Amino acid sequence: MQIEKENHIIAGSTDRKIPVIMATQHPDNAGIPYWHKTEFISITDEVEECYRSFCDMGCDEYMWDWEGKFVDEAVMDRLFHQYYDYFKINHLGSSKFLTFRIPNIWEEPGFRIARAFMAIITGTDAAGELGFSHVPVFEVILPMTDNAEKLIHIQEQYYKTVRLTCQVFSTRLSGPVEINIIPLIEGSGSLIKSRSILLEYIDRFEKRFRHRVEYIRPFIARSDPALNSGMVPAVIAAKGAISEYYKFQNETGVSVYPIIGAGSLQFRGGLSPDTIENFMDEYSGIRTVTVQSAFRYDFPREVSASAIRLLKRDIPLKAPRIFSNGEMKDILELEDTFRRPYCHTVERLASTLNDIARHIPSHRERIQHTGLFGYSRGIKDSNVRLPRAIAFTAAFYSLGIPPELIGTGRGIHEADKKGLLSRLESIYPNLKKDMRIAGCFLNKENLRMLSASDETWKDIITDVGILEDYIGSGFAPTCTEHFLHRNHVSNILHMWRDGREFRREILSAGVIRKSLG
Repeated sequence: MQIEKENHIIAGSTDRKIPVIMATQHPDNAGIPYWHKTEFISITDEVEECYRSFCDMGCDEYMWDWEGKFVDEAVMDRLFHQYYDYFKINHLGSSKFLTFRIPNIWEEPGFRIARAFMAIITGTDAAGELGFSHVPVFEVILPMTDNAEKLIHIQEQYYKTVRLTCQVFSTRLSGPVEINIIPLIEGSGSLIKSRSILLEYIDRFEKRFRHRVEYIRPFIARSDPALNSGMVPAVIAAKGAISEYYKFQNETGVSVYPIIGAGSLQFRGGLSPDTIENFMDEYSGIRTVTVQSAFRYDFPREVSASAIRLLKRDIPLKAPRIFSNGEMKDILELEDTFRRPYCHTVERLASTLNDIARHIPSHRERIQHTGLFGYSRGIKDSNVRLPRAIAFTAAFYSLGIPPELIGTGRGIHEADKKGLLSRLESIYPNLKKDMRIAGCFLNKENLRMLSASDETWKDIITDVGILEDYIGSGFAPTCTEHFLHRNHVSNILHMWRDGREFRREILSAGVIRKSLG
């Protein structure tokens, strides 16, 4: 049976609005959502959350996450029927966008991606039955993208699913026959070299599907590169990737609209309602940003909505910074310089981190999953497994040790010896500011107590000393909230050592810093 192609979305069409604000389901909130009764959001609650992200917060796009979590597969039916009046005016697929992050079939069972594909296909039919003319979902995010062939393979598998659906059910499909695919690139080394992935992808795509790719929305991860390599490598790799994408655009004529996935704390991206100006300056050239749960729920509702309005106004106006070949070489060398001391320390603290992470409250219905250290493409020659990025960050902060500091002091010392420090400051101008923000949450007493029983923590004492000299001031609480936070994390350390439960203390500390992790 032939597939009807009259109204389908061709991957690459630029007759669309590019979303600026993507709400996500990342469970980094410590507080209770303004529309909910508890911190925990079930899969049935996520449909309402999607609607409220559009209606209350003014977000353009919502990531429906199939990676590592349970999912309401009837999302489009529920949205259309529960909020018909809203979507009759704000068309899904035209002015508002639902974008699936699909499972990576090389890391998760393949049957879950089949469910995602069928949700896209049947959701299109559901929209048509209600008289909606736009295809509601026509783009998917592939996590852990590391080569172009995987992108093509996913698109081929989707096309086969469409064809088989038509054959089995003898239906004429209105669309989409093809899906756009967003490569989510998650390792700092992969980010720096990701232009080659895009170049190979457009070549393979045009040969396979016989039409041109007009735009790509490459997705830069900030959390997992930080977890795997440390704060500085994550920042400079993201900035290098932005530069590489615009070089790709200039070279090929294929428009790029980069996305960055950023949490509220500096370690995971540093995008919160009170840091948007610094964030936009640091990552100029980005065209879509994620606002995660902490951004939306750990600040007053109007503060978050106002920040979103400013982001929507200003992000499209920020021109990218294009790095020279020499600067890209500096980024590669600096990435290695800072990654080594960070990984050396974190690998040896894995047991403690995993033990603390067991107590971090889970605010979504996650399937058991580990961070990238658990995959063969994590730290070279390492089988160390760590929690996911949010729990990882929360575990360190709950001990009073901001992970932003780990390896950074020793990296600065080494960069200075190599004559690279001024180049680092040029590439990463907010470095001192970011360290000051994180350093206010450092509990030096906890760090001394931890180092008395495990010498690995002395590496971080070294980092702190170098950073304080570099910044020109000591790390200490500067306001009432910082002192209260210090008290909570002191309690956590003693309660953990005494074998007592401390989840409420973790949440209380997270509420103060306005993010769980």
